[in-house]
Amino acid sequence: MPFRAGSDLEDGETVSAQDDVDDVAEFAALLRTLKERTDRSYGSLARRLAMNTSTLHRYCAGEAVPLDFAPVERFAALCGASPEERLELHRRWLLAVAARRQPRTASPAGAAQEASAAAEADETEHAPNGVDGPSEVPAEEPPLPRHPWYRRRRVAVGLAAACAVLAALGSLAALPDGRRTPAGDRAGAAGPAPSGTPESEAQDRRGASPGPSGSSPAPRRSTPSATPKQPKPSPSPSTRTTPPTGGSAPAPPLTWSADSQAWKLGCGHDYVIAKPPGQVPPPPAPQDAGVWAASQNAVHGGETLVRLTVQGRTDTAVVLEALRVRVVGRTAPAQGNAYAMDRGCGGSITPRSFDVNLDKDRPIARAVAGNDTGTPIPAVRMPYRVSARDPEVLLVNARTQGCDCRWYLELDWSSQGRTGTVRIDDKGRPFRTSGIKGLPRHVYETSARAWVPYS
Repeated sequence: MPFRAGSDLEDGETVSAQDDVDDVAEFAALLRTLKERTDRSYGSLARRLAMNTSTLHRYCAGEAVPLDFAPVERFAALCGASPEERLELHRRWLLAVAARRQPRTASPAGAAQEASAAAEADETEHAPNGVDGPSEVPAEEPPLPRHPWYRRRRVAVGLAAACAVLAALGSLAALPDGRRTPAGDRAGAAGPAPSGTPESEAQDRRGASPGPSGSSPAPRRSTPSATPKQPKPSPSPSTRTTPPTGGSAPAPPLTWSADSQAWKLGCGHDYVIAKPPGQVPPPPAPQDAGVWAASQNAVHGGETLVRLTVQGRTDTAVVLEALRVRVVGRTAPAQGNAYAMDRGCGGSITPRSFDVNLDKDRPIARAVAGNDTGTPIPAVRMPYRVSARDPEVLLVNARTQGCDCRWYLELDWSSQGRTGTVRIDDKGRPFRTSGIKGLPRHVYETSARAWVPYS
């Protein structure tokens, strides 16, 4: 933004606001250019940026300028801006923020009039009664300052409140130990009272020990350097004033649950079991798959579908930043037989999911779009926002052909300046998926009520 020196201003001239308007307009124009590259609406973009739709629209219209560059950076990344465009966007944002913070310059004539009026008002307020101007007072006896009435009243009210507090503390301190209230305990725990006050005398009386003959204790002489004993706190838990030590870290602002026994389209799945077909019971219903697999020591064959449900603890938005895959073990595929839960099933709806190839050295969770009777279902692309009223269900499909892999997921989140990572696993253990290539495969024949080779 061009800067005009003060020597160029004449006759109360101020810097024109046209330059400021141009800076804000150029920043908003670049935001609209990036937005038009995508096929998303303002509402879709705002949801992924964790902001209101109206706020994003005001930024792009030049009606407002964000005070923080973080949402602008996320907006540029979501719109696929190049490094050069991000640099130019940052430069225009700096100019736009400076333009919105530019103060309005008052004319010299108006400033002089305001200063003159303030000086006259100050002289009138400090002038004695019946005199129009400041009175002449001898130097050796300066006049006492006259405060406004509301200041005098504030001082009086403060003194009255202080006296009331001191009286209450003195009466509470004089109570016996058995009748002391929590408020009295807190007052005693705050520190010793000054010597000479009723509270300090009561503490001296409580701190003295009786003589052997049971007579009243001898009075203690308080000196400026002596510190009276503090009363013992009440043993009741309700009177505790200090927090417990060793507090744990705050819980993350989101909750999650994972179901690793999901079947493809609700009916198709393979398990590897180290038993002959005659010892394996019939396939279970999908809702009983977990119990059935645990009883047979079954391992997911070929793929594992994890249905992940994420939800915020409150209405505050939590942004899901990234979903990562961690493989913690690779061995040869498990030996046994592969048992198919069905001969095959199909459906008109293919849900959107994250596809993971565990055979890669560094597998990643790749977002895959779904399909609803020919209508594409957009993929769940990070970042994504959840809350207590807006949960999200993510389907992760991890597959392998050549290993017995043990793995888990990591979900990065951010909310209100906090960031963190939660581990998604199978009830404290890694997920397990084994390849079935080359293994005998069987399917259950309902008419014969037996497992038969898969054809």
